Amino acid sequence: MNAPVFVAGTGIISAIGNSVAECLAALENERAGMGQMQNLKSAHSQRLPVAEVKLNNEELAQLTGLPKIKSRTALLSLVAAKEALANAGIENIKDLRTGFISATSVGGMDKTENFFTEFLKDNSKGKLRDVVDHECGSVTELVADALGIKDYITTISTACSSSANAIFLGARLIKNDIVDVVVAGGTDSLTRFTLNGFNTLMIVDEQFCQPFDENRRGLNLGEGAGYVVLVSEKTAATLKNKPNIVLSGYCNANDAYHQTASSPDGIGSYLAMSGALKKAGLQPSDIDYINLHGTGTQNNDIAEGTAIKRLFEPHYPKMSSTKTYTGHTLGACGGIEAAFSILALQHGEIFPNLRLQTPMVELPFVPERKLEKNVEVKHVLSNSFGFGGNCSSLIFSKVEN
Repeated sequence: MNAPVFVAGTGIISAIGNSVAECLAALENERAGMGQMQNLKSAHSQRLPVAEVKLNNEELAQLTGLPKIKSRTALLSLVAAKEALANAGIENIKDLRTGFISATSVGGMDKTENFFTEFLKDNSKGKLRDVVDHECGSVTELVADALGIKDYITTISTACSSSANAIFLGARLIKNDIVDVVVAGGTDSLTRFTLNGFNTLMIVDEQFCQPFDENRRGLNLGEGAGYVVLVSEKTAATLKNKPNIVLSGYCNANDAYHQTASSPDGIGSYLAMSGALKKAGLQPSDIDYINLHGTGTQNNDIAEGTAIKRLFEPHYPKMSSTKTYTGHTLGACGGIEAAFSILALQHGEIFPNLRLQTPMVELPFVPERKLEKNVEVKHVLSNSFGFGGNCSSLIFSKVEN
């Protein structure tokens, strides 16, 4: 139960790149991915910027081998999951007990919307193949089949904390000797339903988002997928490239304050972070960098900031919201940001909180505004806080081989 769980590989596709290397280059060059809608068709296309993956479904289908008629959510998932497995370099994966735990909040809704556009005009129209993969689990099963994973397959859908929960469920399966390898993370594509829903909540920014800025106006929605390959200590020892990063801590908490808002005192955020520290056997002073949930909404940033103040005062680690690059990718954000946290450990870098102009007056700390390189980073805390008060924190740590 106390054996370490190693990170053997990562895979990402997002608005700032179609691979880990492309995303790292964008992070280092402070290149954000937001812009006018290209793939999503919406009445708000001229007003609301989004962070779209820069490939259409035909291009994603060519990249993955899945038919373009499949959900964009599945196409994105397969790109990132395949990269994570290739990055891990596990040669005998068919001989190992392997799991696939994928998170999503959208599922195949992008195709369902197309069906109803035609069906509502004429109920003898509309392609039924557009609705067969609507539910979230169907997307996971499509990708698991494409990867050849059969031992353990499940789907997590807890809004914005989904991917983080998928990752630490994977760690628990390994620790309990149920599997040897887990591909864990999440995927979401942009849909009109999601965009309209967040717009109705009046938390979507008409400009590029400014998390943790006093004058923040809301979030930009994004899409993408991010996965990590977790392996047992025994499996890690067999790899040519010995992994030196572990998932050392994790915790899920729920303040049950509101359906969509975080509690003003940040109790759920505090419980998740403090619980992850306890699991890792670390003190707040051990954390070198926090990848903030940092959505840019009035409610989220003050709740998360209040919790950080309570837990870390008076010595604050460096921190930033990488949603300033990728937008808020909903069910995928925990996986994408876990991979970014691992990049920070691997390269000794702290990524900036873009467009931060006026620090929040209520908080005694300010996120980083410029890229920092050659920094000693041993422990990174990654926050993912979702609707319904579902809050999760992960801690990744560098260890000596």
